[in-house]
Amino acid sequence: MEYNTVMEHFDIRAYGRTELAQCYFPALSPQVAYRKLQSWIDYYPNLRQRLVSAGCQPHSRMYMPVHVRMIVEALGEP
Repeated sequence: MEYNTVMEHFDIRAYGRTELAQCYFPALSPQVAYRKLQSWIDYYPNLRQRLVSAGCQPHSRMYMPVHVRMIVEALGEP
């Protein structure tokens, strides 16, 4: 499966929310990168609901590895 290839290149671990956002959008300021990642999460069907079901709180400052995996599987590798 293709997602295994993705997982070999990107380290699935806990990330700060801004840290992960800047992995996806390195040219943007931290705040803009964070807002853009949030909009992508909201745009992807059911991703926000899946994250909440997995214990991700709306105001969490960290994404746990399970949340990072869901994001990468949905949006692709940064």
